[in-house]
Amino acid sequence: MAIANISIEDQEQHEDIASIHNPYIELAFSIIGQNLPIDHGYQLYSALKYRLTQLKNWSDTSIKTISGNCDRHKRNEINLTDRSKLLIRLPAEKVPFVYSFSGKYLTIGNHKIRLGIPQMNFLQPKSKLKAHIVVIRGYEQPDTFLEAAKRQIEELNIEADLKLIAKKDGTPKRKTIMVKQTLVGFGLQANNLSELDSIILQEKGLGGKQKMGCGVFV
Repeated sequence: MAIANISIEDQEQHEDIASIHNPYIELAFSIIGQNLPIDHGYQLYSALKYRLTQLKNWSDTSIKTISGNCDRHKRNEINLTDRSKLLIRLPAEKVPFVYSFSGKYLTIGNHKIRLGIPQMNFLQPKSKLKAHIVVIRGYEQPDTFLEAAKRQIEELNIEADLKLIAKKDGTPKRKTIMVKQTLVGFGLQANNLSELDSIILQEKGLGGKQKMGCGVFV
């Protein structure tokens, strides 16, 4: 599969987008590969950071983990599909740096994937957004976690009805992510968002480890 290089026209397009008050852009990279670990946020971030070292200093960037179908034979893995994407959100001025991931191979654990050419989109307002996992250090119990999340929402001057994503029996769905230690979080849903608040929440996210897939609202 041939991977195109960034052309002068592409660079001009990036400059045009960046000139519009430097909005946030979401890049959606197609994935060429077979499988990944279910919990791959830290390994994915490490692989991308290897390609772009300044990524570690970008506090305004978030990376959503890659989705796939659960592997029936390997409990801790997902099978990648045509719909599997790597989503990266960041200010428009930084798009050319991340666009350079096109065509690159990433090693994630024992797996290797290749990134295709990304689609670039502006963030779109939604009245309801969900984050698969939000991690707020020091808050590992559902009630105290939800209160901490509400405080962060207020600090962003966002009005939203927050609720924990629950299991079928109604109990909050506890999530974990392995970094250098296991971190605990919860899935979170934000309802009744205004258009502006929706964009702000997608840009800023909640909690920590947003370059490892946490606190990213879609």
